Amino acid sequence: MCNIYLANENLFVTVSNSRFPAIVAGLLVALVLTALTSATIGPVSIDLSTVAKATVNAVGVPVGLSVTTETGTVLGVGVPVPTPSLSYHYPFDFAVADTSETIVRKIRLPRIVLGASVGFALAAAGTVMQGFFRNPLADPSIIGVSSGAAVGAVAAIVFSIALPLPLMAFAGALLAAFAVYAIATQNGETPVATLLLAGVAIQTFLGAVISFLLVQSGESLREAVLWLMGHLHNSTWAEVEVTLPLALLAVGVLYAYAHDLNVLLMGEADAHALGIEVERTKRLLLALSSVVTAAAVAVAGVIGFVGLIVPHVMRLLVGPDHRILLPTSALAGASFLVAADTLARSGAAEIPVGIVTAAVGAPFFLYLLRRREVHTV
Repeated sequence: MCNIYLANENLFVTVSNSRFPAIVAGLLVALVLTALTSATIGPVSIDLSTVAKATVNAVGVPVGLSVTTETGTVLGVGVPVPTPSLSYHYPFDFAVADTSETIVRKIRLPRIVLGASVGFALAAAGTVMQGFFRNPLADPSIIGVSSGAAVGAVAAIVFSIALPLPLMAFAGALLAAFAVYAIATQNGETPVATLLLAGVAIQTFLGAVISFLLVQSGESLREAVLWLMGHLHNSTWAEVEVTLPLALLAVGVLYAYAHDLNVLLMGEADAHALGIEVERTKRLLLALSSVVTAAAVAVAGVIGFVGLIVPHVMRLLVGPDHRILLPTSALAGASFLVAADTLARSGAAEIPVGIVTAAVGAPFFLYLLRRREVHTV
C-alpha cells in the first residue's frame, strides 16, 4: 500500500489537492459551529445569537507582554517561576447582558478554546506518531510522554509541591521523552523498533511509580485520580495563552516536514537514498511531537483515544499523504474534543472528559474496523 501510494504520488496529490481547500474549510466551519453550540449548553442556557456576540466581543488583539516572577517551593527550597502575561485591546463591543457576557467569556469560552487546543495538539501528535512508527495503533503516549506528565502532576499533588501543576506535568513529560530517546539511541542512530520497546518499558516503569504515589496520596487521592482521567474544568485564558501558541507553532513546524514523513514511510534506507537526513528528521519529529503532547497533557491531564482514533478516521477519509492528513486530523481532533467535553458537562453531574473520549471513541473505532477496511499507513 505504501509503495503503491508513493509510486503514484503525483496522481494522488493532484486528486487530493483539488479537495483539500474544501475539506479544510468544512472542518473549520464544523469547529466553529461545534464551539458556538457548546457555549450555549450549561446550567444556564444561552441562545446562539448571544453566544456569537459575546464570542466576538472576546476577540482581543495582543498589545503587550509582561513577565512577573513568582516563587514556588520544591522540597522546602524556593524556586523562581516566571509567569508571562499578555494585555489585549478588544475592538468589538456588541450589546450583551452582563451575566451572559461573564458566563460565556470567563467560564465557557476558555474551556472550549483550551479543549480545541488540546484536541488539535493530540490529534496532530497522533498522526505523526502513526506515520513515524508506520503503525495505525500508535498514539502520542507511545514514547512515555503521557506517563511522564502523569508522574509530574501526581507528585505535585501528593507532595504538595508549590509549583504550577501544568509546569510539573510538562517537565515530567519532556523528561520521560528524553529518557526514552536516550535509551534507544546508540552510535548516533535511533532504530524505530528500539524506540518503541524503550517507550513501552518506560511507560511500564512510570505506571508503577504512579501507582506507588497514589498509594501514598492519602486525602489527595481524589484530586490525583481525577487529573489522571483527563479534565477541562476550571480552564483559564492564561492556560490558553500558553497552550494554543505552542501547539500551533509545533504543528506548523511538523507540517513543514510532512513530505519527509511521507518518504520515511518507504523505509529508512530508501529515505536516505532519496536525500532525507533520516536521523535528524526523526529527532525533530520526536521532539516536536513530545512537546506538543506535553503541552496538551500538562493542562488537561491524560485524555486517551483522541490521538488514536482521529488520525485513523481521517486517514480513511483523506488518505495517507501527511501534507493533507496532518492539518485535517488536527482540526478534526479539535472539534472531537470540544464535542466530547460538551457531552461530559451536559449531565446532572460533570464527568472527566477522558471517560467520554474512551466511551464514545472505542465503540466507534470498532464499528469502523468492522464496516471498513483498515487503511495502512
